[in-house]
Amino acid sequence: MKTNLRQAAGSLLLVGLEGTELTALERAWLKLVRPAGVILFRRNIADARQTRALLAEATAFCAEDSFRCVDVEGGTVNRLRDALAPMPSAQAVAEAARRGSSRRSWFPTHSQSSRMDGAPNRNRVPSKSPLAREHGELIARAVKPFGFNTTLAPVMDLALPESAEVMGTRAAGATPEQVVDYAREFLAGLAAQGVTGCGKHFPGLGAGTLDSHLGTPVIRRRICELWCEDLVPYRELCDKLPMVMVNHASYPDMPSKKQPASVSSYWMTTVLRKRIGYRGIILSDDMEMGGILKFMPIEDAAVAAIRAGMDLLEICHSPGLILRAYEALIAEGERSAAFSKLLIERAEETARQRAKLFAGGIPAALTARQFEALRGRIVRFGEVIAEAHNGWPEGVRGFPPLRQKKGARMGHGALEEPRA
Repeated sequence: MKTNLRQAAGSLLLVGLEGTELTALERAWLKLVRPAGVILFRRNIADARQTRALLAEATAFCAEDSFRCVDVEGGTVNRLRDALAPMPSAQAVAEAARRGSSRRSWFPTHSQSSRMDGAPNRNRVPSKSPLAREHGELIARAVKPFGFNTTLAPVMDLALPESAEVMGTRAAGATPEQVVDYAREFLAGLAAQGVTGCGKHFPGLGAGTLDSHLGTPVIRRRICELWCEDLVPYRELCDKLPMVMVNHASYPDMPSKKQPASVSSYWMTTVLRKRIGYRGIILSDDMEMGGILKFMPIEDAAVAAIRAGMDLLEICHSPGLILRAYEALIAEGERSAAFSKLLIERAEETARQRAKLFAGGIPAALTARQFEALRGRIVRFGEVIAEAHNGWPEGVRGFPPLRQKKGARMGHGALEEPRA
């Protein structure tokens, strides 16, 4: 059946909800808008049974093969921390993997021993970290019992000094290679469990000093720096990423000038689609953030983002903003035949990709015993990561064990750092 303008406009929205149950108002606007799916936050999640019920009711009003999204990166961004268990951050896991790799690689390989200086081969082979893959698998196993099919992770920004206070422990490493090594295995872990991931925040917030929730970060990086550093993870992993999230930062030294990336055809169409060759779904960061709303009204932002190449607009809380964006897309489609055609084509292509991503259906619930076993596995993984950071002996004495000694446990809170 041919998609009409109203269906198309709604199906390009990913929306948030108020609480742990749908209100009458939410049922009314969900039925009207029929969005592409929903994203839940800690305010929406009490336990697995309640969350599954909320998702089931909300997505019954959504487009077919709808998104059931949550932010679980580990560390400070973990919407399931209270309902399940804390999860180590990407930075902690990646650093533990690098420490383990450095211990294993201290002893020279046969090829290195044959050289006088013992230098490694300069032709870099991507690192396959079992810890990063297990991180992805555990996060996938964590979100599925709650009914989610998508986690908005991994973060693919560089952990540069400029963004340290803003990003905290969310970024896996300071170099493109470190980020790629972690993200490749993390995404493989998600995929092995049938959970969709999302690389973020394109084209890179590593050099940003301002939180996008508050205003538009201004990042002074030139194309040579961005292409050879910030964009490397997207270039290397473009065929592994089901979704890419675009940020609200501006890059005044680039052709986009002061325009936020989330409404820039240069970043989404020229760079991401044409130069990098990305073919997956492009998702906006939350359109309620100050990074975009202090730059332009939601109506203008919604239209500009879709026109620039965005596939999905994420609006995480306000029904007023959701409805204003929805009506703005329809109004522009009624005014412009070209925009109407674009909107419908974008909606139909995104629907095809959703059907492919979510062909496996809704994840199954766990029994109480299975849920507790999962919780225990996550806690043990946290202990492994903590041991890798805190339990290294002086000197090189071999690779440490991958299991904590019997009886030795570490408090959950010690794995978490304050939110930046």
